This record gives sequence, structure tokens and C-alpha cells, in this order.
Amino acid sequence: MNAPFLRVRDTQRLANLDEPDECARIDAFLAGHPETTPFHRPAWLAAVAKGTSNRALALVAERNGEIVAFLPLSAVHSPLFGRLLASSGFAVGGGVLTAAGTDASGLFAAAEELAQRLSSPTIELRGGALPQGRAGWQIKDRSHCGFIAPLAADDEAQLLAIPRKQRAEVRKGLDQPLAVTVGTAEPDRAAHYAVYATSVRNLGTPVFPRSLFDAVLDQFGEDADILTVSHGGTPVASVLSLYHRSAVMPYWGGGVWQARQLRANDRMYYELMLHARRRGCSHFDFGRSKTGSGAYEFKRNWGFEPEPLGYASWTAPGTDARDADPTSAKHALQIAIWRRLPLALANRFGPLIARGLG
Repeated sequence: MNAPFLRVRDTQRLANLDEPDECARIDAFLAGHPETTPFHRPAWLAAVAKGTSNRALALVAERNGEIVAFLPLSAVHSPLFGRLLASSGFAVGGGVLTAAGTDASGLFAAAEELAQRLSSPTIELRGGALPQGRAGWQIKDRSHCGFIAPLAADDEAQLLAIPRKQRAEVRKGLDQPLAVTVGTAEPDRAAHYAVYATSVRNLGTPVFPRSLFDAVLDQFGEDADILTVSHGGTPVASVLSLYHRSAVMPYWGGGVWQARQLRANDRMYYELMLHARRRGCSHFDFGRSKTGSGAYEFKRNWGFEPEPLGYASWTAPGTDARDADPTSAKHALQIAIWRRLPLALANRFGPLIARGLG
């Protein structure tokens, strides 16, 4: 008579991200998972912690000593917006990753317990396995879309792959006397932050601390760089990009007012496509945008097809849902005021606010 089959239960625990061997085990799990993003990496969590002073955390589920599920988390605290457990902090991806045949419910429960211990009334999961039908969770599968497309075989083919109207804008940028540089040295970082800070101020949102960008570049090494477009020696558009599994993601980018007239932003993204292909990338990941927003339409104009993304949020019983969405009508007045702030003032106080957005 055969012995009855005993199912081994998964166990959940907090990972020790200060332990190199633990991070190596997590990296090995991520390397073998098809849905890993740059924002799952311990390097991302470490960069966010160093750059924003928000604590890096991670939950793992194990079976027979092997990791079978992983949830990266940033414990974000803001005097204005309250506490948040984000997966992942300051990212557009993250969420629970599970090995085949693994039930994620134990990890969701562990995240809820952790949030309550940290007095965090909100959890946000940006992708990954979602807690369908679980009490206290709200699922959003149409609020944001991602945009990914293959890169062309050569420079001319890449230009021709862009729809005619947008291609005309790129050609105008190519006709301008613009210089393009790529690097991660101090001049690249300073130029990027100056341009990016101006860009987000003009949009009415506070800029992240420069320490966050520096930390990401330091942690990611060859998997991140900055491409800057200059006119007459002055940077007018710049983007910090991440490289992951043969895809480039222009993550933090922007331009000054002059960039529009010069078509510098159009030139910037086209040049990044060429640069990414030359360094071995096969795909261009334009990141996420809120469905129907200006950025959403901009990416469609480049010929990218939107793919709905799945997000989930949990709100502790008896508490109000967190609202730090810059497109929320609740923040319209603050955004209008921020757009009018002198740049020096916005750059001084912006990082103090932005480090709590998550």
C-alpha cells in the first residue's frame, strides 16, 4: 500500500536584504522567472532606500528551502499622503511573482499583516499576480497601459517604422543643430537632473531627489544610462533609461520649454532607439501611461499599441484609500500653483514632497 501524498506547505517570511547571500538567492529566482521587471530586483529596492530614505522590504515564500514566490516592497512614509507599502516603490512594475503551481494567497496575507504592523493603511501592487476576489483589495485592469515594440534592424528602418506624422517630427529634430551624448558621469547626471527638474515643475509635480537617480545609476551599473540632447552646449532634453532582458525603458525623461520648438524630445527617443539597438537590445519599452492621457496618445503616435496593465490596492479596514495620483481632481489646485513656482523654490522643496509619493 502506497503512503498518502503529503503536500508541503509554503512558508512566508521577510527576506534579509542586508545579507548578500539572500539577495543572490532572490536574483537567481528572478533570473528564472519570465515576468521579472527591473523593479523586482534587490538593486532597485536598495536604490530607492538609499535615494529616498524609505525602507526596503521583501517577502518570500519558500518550499523545501527554495524560493517559490517573491514580493518586493518599499515602505513609503509621507506627512502629506500617509504610509504606503508599494511593490515596487517609485516604479511602474513590481508585484508578486510565483513559480509555476504556487498559490500566492499566503504572500498576500503576509503583506496585509506586514502593513498592519507598520501602521500602513495602503498596499499597492503594480503588476504581477493579483489577489482576485480577496477581501479588502481593489483590482484595476484598465487604468494604465504599457507600450512595448520591437526595434528595427537598422537606423533607416527604425525611422520608417515610426508613423508618418510622428516621423515628420523626428526628421525636423534631425535637421536641428543638436548634439547627443550618452553616459553616467557627473556631467551627464547634472544635465539630466537640471532638465528633468524643469520638466516636472512645468507639469506641476514635485521633482524626486537627485539622490534617487544617482542611486539607481550606481546600483544598476551597465544596466542604466543617461542620453542627453543639447543645443548650443545647453541640455534641452534628457532621459535616464533602464536596460532589462534585451529591452530598453526610457524611465525618467523630459525637456525644457525650448525642446518643443527644437523637436528635441522626438530626437531624444529616436536616438535612444538607435543607441539601444547598438548595445544589443531588441525591444523598446515605452513604460506605462494612464489610459487616455496625453502621454498615452503620444506613445500611440509613435506606433506603439497599448497593453492594459493589472494593478491592485489594499486599504485597511476603517481607513480611507490613499490618493497621491497627480491626475486626481483633488490635487488640481496644488498642481496649478506648483507650475508657477520659481524653479529654485520648486527644486528646494520638491524632493521633500516627492520622496513620500512612492
